[in-house]
Amino acid sequence: MDPQYPTQQGNHVNISGHKAATTTPTDLKDPFATRDVCRVLFKHKLLTRDQIKDLLKRQESLTQDSERKRRSGDGVAGAASQEAPTIIDVISQVHPARADGKPGALEEEAVFQALAQEWGYPYQKIDPLKLDLNVVTTTIPRNFAMKHLVLPIRIQNGELTVATPNPFNMEVMDDIARVTNMRVVPTVSSKTDINKLINEFFGFKRSIAAAEHLFQGPSIDLGNLEQYVRLKSGDELPSNDQHIVNAVNHLFLYAFDQRASDIHIEPKRDTVLVRMRIDGVLHTVYKLPKKVHNAIVSRIKTLSRLNMAEKRRPQDGRIKTDKGGVEIEIRISTVPVAFGEKVVMRVMDPDILVQDLDGLGFSPDDLHKFNQFITMPHGMILVTGPTGSGKSTTLYSALRRVSTPENNVITVEDPIEMIHENFNQIGVQQTVGVTFGSILRTILRQDPDIIMIGEMRDLETAENAIQAALTGHLVLSTLHTNDAPSSITRLLDIGVPHFLVQATLIGIVAQRLVRVICEYCKTAFEMEAEHLKAIGLETATGTATTLYRGNGCIRCRNTGYRGRIGIYEIMPFSDALRKMTTHRANVENIRIRAKEEGMVSLRENALKKLLDGVTTYEEVLRVTAGRKPVVGRGPI
Repeated sequence: MDPQYPTQQGNHVNISGHKAATTTPTDLKDPFATRDVCRVLFKHKLLTRDQIKDLLKRQESLTQDSERKRRSGDGVAGAASQEAPTIIDVISQVHPARADGKPGALEEEAVFQALAQEWGYPYQKIDPLKLDLNVVTTTIPRNFAMKHLVLPIRIQNGELTVATPNPFNMEVMDDIARVTNMRVVPTVSSKTDINKLINEFFGFKRSIAAAEHLFQGPSIDLGNLEQYVRLKSGDELPSNDQHIVNAVNHLFLYAFDQRASDIHIEPKRDTVLVRMRIDGVLHTVYKLPKKVHNAIVSRIKTLSRLNMAEKRRPQDGRIKTDKGGVEIEIRISTVPVAFGEKVVMRVMDPDILVQDLDGLGFSPDDLHKFNQFITMPHGMILVTGPTGSGKSTTLYSALRRVSTPENNVITVEDPIEMIHENFNQIGVQQTVGVTFGSILRTILRQDPDIIMIGEMRDLETAENAIQAALTGHLVLSTLHTNDAPSSITRLLDIGVPHFLVQATLIGIVAQRLVRVICEYCKTAFEMEAEHLKAIGLETATGTATTLYRGNGCIRCRNTGYRGRIGIYEIMPFSDALRKMTTHRANVENIRIRAKEEGMVSLRENALKKLLDGVTTYEEVLRVTAGRKPVVGRGPI
């Protein structure tokens, strides 16, 4: 098949009054005809001739298989379940490489983007975080939306914007306009997105509405305690019972899909806010009726083995479930606030929490230094930074690197972040006297090789950790300080004698997390020297510097960022620093000496990532503070 076709001019007027010009021979009764779709994808350089030939062969084979299954089916049911695959279905199954050189495989979104451009309609990548639940679910019935694959997404100035894979279905658009008494503006979205959002939003809305009616008292039976929770998919969730169970399931699945690290359920005076933290930033996802709050909290408490009757005291628990075949742990924290109990659920994804050290963001020199730290036979290593800076990921990843069948690795955590079968993990329980300090005396009799202490909070914990390091164990722990040099004075401030610090400390790692520029919408721009100086960055040459930023696209929800990476400050505890560590130690002198010995500060490492196009200058200024180093690829 030769994908180069002659074109013809045509146009079509939709019910909103906007003219959608189609400069293609698209059959409006069958806009997804194989010939038309292949021509558009070839024209937009998304597929080559050879790729199209291969896809057509695959489509023919799948069509024949579908026909055989249809004939072997029992009447209408068999025919309905085995429709012939379209070329878009084949592309979604095969994932061919993009012919335009952009990263990744050709996906359904790119196909519909090209078709929308050819048809003369705007393409809309729907961001679920920005959809109004009521607009989606009350404008048209669910059965109508599912049958015709239409999703209302926005009402503005008397116009209803409707997302659909097929904007040429004018009869459906006329029906929606007649029922809603609004002008309808069609916009193109992928079939998969429409299906998924219809299931999620209508299912969640149905569950919440039913729960609002049924769950108004505290005496509703919400089920038995569960140790392992299997979340149902959106297709499996029933619509006639267990409404709160379905709603909570949806929240978890939605958080997994959006790569959320935390889920907040916050009661207000008349509503309940559901917010999710994605790439370090909180987004409001839902506003729920206040009547369902107690039922949702009770369901979460049930899953996490918490006391449902206790509403006046904070509680901590955990839920174990799975995400795509991978076990996920969700850490639960409840606390009473002005309008009820607030629940925060932290998603502990092992793919994020335990990684290869090479992929965390260390520079080659810093990674070499850190590897030297964790391969020492004994001593103490400190990882510092504020909450949410990635300390747990660094510690778990380091423990996995050094964990072998010949080593006994014991951790003391409050609470245990994530269960890992290669470690012997102990959770702090203050109520029964199991504290960081007390348990350390016990685990020294457990023949450990490597000990990880979740946090060094007080003198008792520090003294026991140092005692473990002195007696031939490698000890890793965290400390809350702003940078590596100030960790030494922090130890002295809590009462650790300076000679014990001198005898045990190996090195200190300070870290932060910066958001990574989305690779799909990354663009370069020039920033003049005076602008750099205005934000606290001075170039070595005094000339403009090429920086990068994300313009915002469908993959990053128009934020310009996708994912996060660590920046680090590695300070080996050298002989010179040992001599400077006295009861009168001066943190500024320690910092100057450490930099003379090659320590690269957090700000300087962040600037490296800025110049390498990993992050933006806004992120550098957001997560680092202090001095104004000189920007230049040489010294940094």
